[in-house]
Amino acid sequence: MERKIERSTFLKQSLALTMGAGLTVSGGMFSKAEAWMNDPLHNPMPTRPLGKTGFDVGIFSLGGQATLERPGRKDDAVEIINRALDLGVNYIDTANMYGRGVSEEYIGEVMKYRRNEVFLATKSHDYTYDGTMRMFEESLKRLQTDTIDLYQHHFVGGHGQLERLTQKESARDAFRELKEQGVIRYTGVTGHSSKILSDAIEGHPYDCTLITLNAAGSIMPDADQLDRFFRLTAEKEMGVIAMKVMGGGGLIGRGFNPSELLRYVLSYPISTAIVGISVIPHLEDNIRTAKSFRQMSDDEMARLRSSAQS
Repeated sequence: MERKIERSTFLKQSLALTMGAGLTVSGGMFSKAEAWMNDPLHNPMPTRPLGKTGFDVGIFSLGGQATLERPGRKDDAVEIINRALDLGVNYIDTANMYGRGVSEEYIGEVMKYRRNEVFLATKSHDYTYDGTMRMFEESLKRLQTDTIDLYQHHFVGGHGQLERLTQKESARDAFRELKEQGVIRYTGVTGHSSKILSDAIEGHPYDCTLITLNAAGSIMPDADQLDRFFRLTAEKEMGVIAMKVMGGGGLIGRGFNPSELLRYVLSYPISTAIVGISVIPHLEDNIRTAKSFRQMSDDEMARLRSSAQS
């Protein structure tokens, strides 16, 4: 696919030509241009392998909640999605139930002309065969696509129990059939409990998993099972996606720095972190953090964890 020249590259070339020709550039103008070029927002997005899928995912990804699931916010949502893709985001996560389909509809408004730029993930919260097949068709229609890259069980242990997936006519059967048909490429399981997710991936060959992960241990039941979880995902070479990085917003309300919270989660052996976005400036701040990411040391992580959990 042919890509437009990056604006930062264009500006650098233009400045070089201008100065090379002996033309003068005012100090104020040059300073602003230099500051623009030095903004991490214009750097490439770091990527990591999404497990064995063969896809290199940007370490920051867009979640389908916040503005993207609120009725009456279509224009704002479409602007956020387009801005995210323009800045190098290449993975979007949503779900059938977000905004009762609103999130998928908004994302579909962009997918109808930018689908080839995105690894697209959505979820079914129905754990039966028939219910999942119905939800899958709804999702395809809303997302305006004919394939889903990653189809996931939504919140195992919450919306549905793991035991139901082992029975006949389960959502796993639907996933298998859809994958054989080629309308989904990969399958995944999501949830908050590292124990339940570990049990799920230990007994079934999922490609990816989505887990709650944040410095406070907020919305993270069975956090003592994280070592087991990461051992299993490494052994199975699974893509690991982190969610609720900001503790569902609670850590921001307590005054913690969003950049530090994102850095903390990205310092784990994950593929990417998804964040729901309310406004463009928040999106850009998160992407700056990702594009200038520096691994936290164990001591740094321990200090932040201690502070967030106190």
